[in-house]
Amino acid sequence: MRPPTTPAKRPAGVPARSAPRAGPGRDAVRRAVTRSLAERSLLGGQGGRVVLAVSGGLDSMVLLEAAAQATPGAIATVATFDHGTGPAATHAAAAVARRARALGLPCEVGTAPAGAAATEAAWRAARWAFLRDVARRAGAAAIVTAHTADDQVETVFLRALRGAGARGLAGLAAPSPDVVRPFLALGRAELRRWAARHGVAYVEDPSNASRRHLRNRARLDLLPALERARPGFRVELLAVGERAAAWRRAADALAERLLADGVAALASPSKGDAELRVKAASLAKLDGASLTVLWPALAARAGVTLDWRGTRRLAEFTMTGRSGGLIQLSGGVEVVRRGGEFVLRRPPRHTSSRHAGAALEITLPTAPGAPGAVLDRWRFDAEAARSTDGKTDSPWTLWLPIGVVATTRPWRAGDRMRAPGTGAARRVKRFFGDAGVAGVDRAGWPVVLADGEIVWIPGVRRAHAAPAPSGRPGVWLTCRTVSEPTNR
Repeated sequence: MRPPTTPAKRPAGVPARSAPRAGPGRDAVRRAVTRSLAERSLLGGQGGRVVLAVSGGLDSMVLLEAAAQATPGAIATVATFDHGTGPAATHAAAAVARRARALGLPCEVGTAPAGAAATEAAWRAARWAFLRDVARRAGAAAIVTAHTADDQVETVFLRALRGAGARGLAGLAAPSPDVVRPFLALGRAELRRWAARHGVAYVEDPSNASRRHLRNRARLDLLPALERARPGFRVELLAVGERAAAWRRAADALAERLLADGVAALASPSKGDAELRVKAASLAKLDGASLTVLWPALAARAGVTLDWRGTRRLAEFTMTGRSGGLIQLSGGVEVVRRGGEFVLRRPPRHTSSRHAGAALEITLPTAPGAPGAVLDRWRFDAEAARSTDGKTDSPWTLWLPIGVVATTRPWRAGDRMRAPGTGAARRVKRFFGDAGVAGVDRAGWPVVLADGEIVWIPGVRRAHAAPAPSGRPGVWLTCRTVSEPTNR
């Protein structure tokens, strides 16, 4: 294979043309690419194609060349990201695009937004957001990266410095459903030799030599010093990562069994507002140490990463928290205990707390086809009363005769509604308790009034004054949260 006609930058010692290629049996780099994709059943049309994440540096350009040789049909597109750190980053992205086109592969180039934070964490987050967006649009099964054993050593070391637990110490060896890392068992030295044999051109980003970044200081100073003081230190770090990854897989398997047994349920209302519901009985016999192992694995199912402080607080809350209790965790996550279950969630984007006790009151549609009404995160729609299928028993629907003026507002302390069957007025908060609506979820909950009297607490109960259809013309009112589909 010839190098690019206009190579990006070729470091000293990298020849313009390759030596004779290693035979297939001795080519560890190409063999690693082929094996990794095959193990994920991504070849032969089994699981779709992949996105190659290529930065323009040595490791990723080797990935591009090796994958183009070994598995060209498995590549949906090449993706590269310009972090906006200067001319070198822009030059690298352009070099990747040129080489991909020369190989007959499509390439997408992403660019960091203007004014983005100039930190390693911000760059990483922006890059991964771009890569996952490319994979989604391409219908790709996975993203393939060029992380090596040296990257794993650095990752485990840095996480150990930050006091990570076993889950975090797995580093890049942690199982991932949408990321493939073929070179994780190979070092950079092996990839550099392969690049020299095959004449691979790449760009050496000068920021990799800047000790302003912690990872660079670890790579250039700390790890070499520790290796000199303790020969084999790098190998020991790799072993720590492997043991932690095995431990993590075991914890994830336990979480999967809980989900499969129905003691936990994952719901995703919309727009990423996922919540994980776990039955309290399934956790009741576990001690604190066991809970600190299990909760991070469960939370990961909802896309939530718990830090060690949050994990400890959650374990304690699981053992001592009362129904209706709530704790806040980092990252905008909260955990609520509702009766017999724990709910881990991100609070809805539409918060109702600002309406608690407010005087806001809106008129509801009471004619078929009339525009719906929205109160904060709640939407009300009217439809002709042609069918009663599922509606007479649903607490989310109410039949009203034509001509009745109906309004809705957030409930207030002291609100009462006549109890079905008795006619006696009870406080609304007692109906919430009967329905298992936790106190933390009640703020801003709507009540519906007909002719000035509360006749419906959507999702909870109807009043005695809210009968099912009796032959009179009327409409069904349906309530849902604005993030839900229209067919309840």
